[in-house]
Amino acid sequence: MLFTVPCKQNEKLKNVVKAVQKNKQLNTLLRCANITAIDRMGYSDHGPVHVKIVANMALEMLRTLVKSGVTPSIVKDHKLDNDDAEVVVVLGALLHDIGMVVHRKNHDMNSAMITFNIIDELLPGYDEEKRTIIKVEVVHCVFCHEDEIQPLTVEAGIVTIADALDMSEGRARIPFDAGVVDIHSVSALAIKNVNIEKGKKKPVHIRIEMSNSAGIFQIDNLLKPRVLTSGLREYIDVSAEVSGQEKSIIQKIKL
Repeated sequence: MLFTVPCKQNEKLKNVVKAVQKNKQLNTLLRCANITAIDRMGYSDHGPVHVKIVANMALEMLRTLVKSGVTPSIVKDHKLDNDDAEVVVVLGALLHDIGMVVHRKNHDMNSAMITFNIIDELLPGYDEEKRTIIKVEVVHCVFCHEDEIQPLTVEAGIVTIADALDMSEGRARIPFDAGVVDIHSVSALAIKNVNIEKGKKKPVHIRIEMSNSAGIFQIDNLLKPRVLTSGLREYIDVSAEVSGQEKSIIQKIKL
């Protein structure tokens, strides 16, 4: 899988990305997860494209927070460093939907169990103690990525929000073209762009551009609960607006 994130000077993250790219089992699992999601259940993408988008957004959000003085939990609690925190959020994002190979139901729990079993191969260069710490921190991110479960770390809060930020029209196109015309697919088609920026009043500003006001459903029902339960509400602002002339998505619908 061509999995890439901007590693910058983080050598630990560079090694992790290399391990991910050459791990055949992981790449097969991600492909199988997408078969379950798209081909068998008619869902949106939950495979390689989705996790790459989530990982890049999570990494960007973490770096913006760190620049604003927010300390990652792995630094505060385990005395590791910011580079290790970047490894945690990237792997948490990469592995959060891996449990879709089993089923959508309880996929957060299944993702956590599968992650625990395969993650050692993705952490080259770490000694046993640090590898174990990172393993449990990643598993926590994976298990808490749905809004029903309260994240207990900064890193897990970032992953749960980043997962909800993959909401733009490209992700909805497959189920919509397959005939799934409902508020979920229509509202996702209304999202043009999602931007993570340095905020003015809070460290992070998530700016969402819409082509149609139906996109507010995605924000209110998908993103808002994640932000509220993430533990990061005090650090994040969200704004959304229709850019340009409002675009029609559907003309009529039959029940």
